[in-house]
Amino acid sequence: MSQVPAATRTMRVLRFLAGQPDPVPLDRIMRACDLPRSTTYHLLNAMIEEGFVVHLADEHRYGLGLAAFELGSGYARQEPLQRLARRPLAALVDRVGHSAHLAVLHGREVLYVVEERAPGRPPLVTDVGVRLPAHLTASGRAILAQLPAPQVRALYSQPSDFVDRHGHGPRTLSALRRVLADARQRGHAVEDGEVTPGLASVAVAVSDHNQHPVAAVAVTYPDQPAGSTDATRLAAEVSATAAGLTRRISGWTG
Repeated sequence: MSQVPAATRTMRVLRFLAGQPDPVPLDRIMRACDLPRSTTYHLLNAMIEEGFVVHLADEHRYGLGLAAFELGSGYARQEPLQRLARRPLAALVDRVGHSAHLAVLHGREVLYVVEERAPGRPPLVTDVGVRLPAHLTASGRAILAQLPAPQVRALYSQPSDFVDRHGHGPRTLSALRRVLADARQRGHAVEDGEVTPGLASVAVAVSDHNQHPVAAVAVTYPDQPAGSTDATRLAAEVSATAAGLTRRISGWTG
């Protein structure tokens, strides 16, 4: 029984951090969760050791750690989201004539949980159960672009975090930040030959009620000469599908 209050306080802190757009200082966590300083400090240290919280020492702030994001991705991977996404993805494929998929973030990788293949299209590397480096895929970029900058920095803290496939794509945090900034400005993420030469993708994140990106909808198509594929139309169709899924999981569409 003595562990129950500690568990309750831990969940209270995690819930508060999950609702914040950016990492926050210790005093704010104390006040929001109505906890003594020493208790808050010890809880945060325990969660840091387990990977659920990250301490940004230079900013004197605390935010969600990688383990917390893996929990969120675990929920997103489960059947409810897959069931919700299957019909909208099938309808998206019917409209655009290209294969579509749903992916979730798992650490520095994306895990593909739903794929709807367009008739006559060849199999893709993005089959269900496949994991790919998030910073190289349109799906991963769409999700990463919606995460707080300190969380992206925590995920990509060293050069070895930037896995390479075909010699293309960001190799440093500053380069990745530019890619993510472009995705935010456009309203969708793109990838062109960085996963599979000759194929390009466009993706948009699906968000929950905290505006946290839990997944991404993407369409993959042949990288054809300029003008032969209406990339703008594809992006609009993917955006509409992602917005519909966001509404279905009680998220935001603004």
